Amino acid sequence: MNPDTSTAIANAVRLTGRVSAAPDARLLPSGDEVVSFRLIVPRSAAARRRSKQLVDTIECSAWTARLRRSVRRLEADDAVTVTGELRRRFSRGAHGPTSWVSVELETCERTAASKSG
Repeated sequence: MNPDTSTAIANAVRLTGRVSAAPDARLLPSGDEVVSFRLIVPRSAAARRRSKQLVDTIECSAWTARLRRSVRRLEADDAVTVTGELRRRFSRGAHGPTSWVSVELETCERTAASKSG
């Protein structure tokens, strides 16, 4: 099955939460720029019954110029809704290889509950 032509299989997420801190811009060795922030998303009541963890913190990355400009204006505690695709990232640090899941953004919009309006 070709995933490009199937609607049954998709890598698409939509999350609503709060920005944990001001976004961080990085210039990569490739010359590409990425602007990232962490999104704090509350867990559902069902998930909280299985775990003491109340929230999940998810990295979100903006790669296009338009999204980078928009994301740079975010501030800590802004409420946002994001859409995008999940990506598993890998790096090697002092304690060996690590991996995490991030959202490669397609959209990022402040919500009505945002402190900045």
